Amino acid sequence: MVRRRRRRTKLLLLLGLVLLVSFLVNYFYTEIRPTVIFGLRSDYAKALPFQKVPVGLESLRAEECGRCHREIYEEWKTSIHAHAYTDPFFQAYWKRDNQVWVCLNCHTPLENQQPTLIQGIPQDRVEKAIQIRNPRYDADFQQEGVTCAACHVRDGVIYGPFDDSVAPHPTEFDPGFRTTKVCYRCHNVVSGPFQFYNVGPCGTYPEYEGEYFMKEKGFICQSCHMSEVTRPVAEGGPIRQGRRHLWPGGHDPDMIKRAVAIHVQADSPVPQAGHPITFTLTLINAGAGHKIPTGDPDRHFTVEFIVRDQEGTVLDQQLETMGRWILWQPVIVEVYDNRLLPLASRDYEFTYEIPKDRKGLVVEARVRYHILTDGQHAMLREKYGLKGNDPYVFNIYSREFPLDSTLGVALNTQPLDPRVGCSSFREGTVNPTGHQIFG
Repeated sequence: MVRRRRRRTKLLLLLGLVLLVSFLVNYFYTEIRPTVIFGLRSDYAKALPFQKVPVGLESLRAEECGRCHREIYEEWKTSIHAHAYTDPFFQAYWKRDNQVWVCLNCHTPLENQQPTLIQGIPQDRVEKAIQIRNPRYDADFQQEGVTCAACHVRDGVIYGPFDDSVAPHPTEFDPGFRTTKVCYRCHNVVSGPFQFYNVGPCGTYPEYEGEYFMKEKGFICQSCHMSEVTRPVAEGGPIRQGRRHLWPGGHDPDMIKRAVAIHVQADSPVPQAGHPITFTLTLINAGAGHKIPTGDPDRHFTVEFIVRDQEGTVLDQQLETMGRWILWQPVIVEVYDNRLLPLASRDYEFTYEIPKDRKGLVVEARVRYHILTDGQHAMLREKYGLKGNDPYVFNIYSREFPLDSTLGVALNTQPLDPRVGCSSFREGTVNPTGHQIFG
């Protein structure tokens, strides 16, 4: 009888403990831990205020702007800003996140573009936000993503980088367009409670290198992402030195290629059968003013060495990854970050013992840039409706080196790219860290 009571008491205690743990876990996730992977900062916690159409214009649509600013409009149409809402990767990720409203504050930033109005955010809990229907919501306008008005229209006035504009609508000079201020709101997403990033989850802005690129070269974000062009800003207007509205970045493989410099060496120019040979691939962040890769934490590089025979059979391979490793549950902790700082370099070594009885072997050195992993891509397609076949892996560098007497020639004839980097580095120059720059 006593044993039965003790057993019952233990079971009740165990049940009570399970219930307590369940309650605490539920309370942690519903009342304490944020549901989004970033914190709320006041300037992006709400949409940009509703904007009325400036006098002289018929609407806020980009096409309306394009009537006079034709070249800028045509550039914008091809940009990732124009597709910030319709981008299939965003749509799939957003569906995974239950289409949480806060994402729209950067992807469709104007109140005019959003179906609901946020009246309050109790305890900064995104899922507890008080929302009401937006009677002035324009669903078609939402499709334009980061549209012209998102940056240029405030209080019925069109703001821009020139102080002598003459236009059929109200204009005002805003010096912020000549600084990094205009990029700050959406490219400096901060950490929230129980989120322990080194910087925010999408922290390109605070990663910006302030010594060489900013002080010595005088670069701002626009120097690379909005290249200079001499042309009339509006049709029939004066010729000015302005900027292209393309914003190439993390979705543009050519932009990635311009940011890096890569060179491969071997410890011997004449491979010997039966002996090991070591290849060294040097990867340099030669042209980006921030870490590479940057932006979304899923982005990463892989550096690969692959040995193949004459039939293409893989005999050996090695793969290393450069990126961020983040623990997402139960709290967010950035465990490791081996991305390259501006002007920094890293050597990747691969050693292979050459067989005595094999000829026609080659070593391929390859660097690839990934927007997300294969597993994540499959998950987005299978569970969250990712559509289309937009590429998510890009070859940045690939070259084969023969394991025979011609290796030395191949090593000495690697192409030097004088376009390496936005920083106007030229082949054979030495960057401030003392590293030789190769394309």
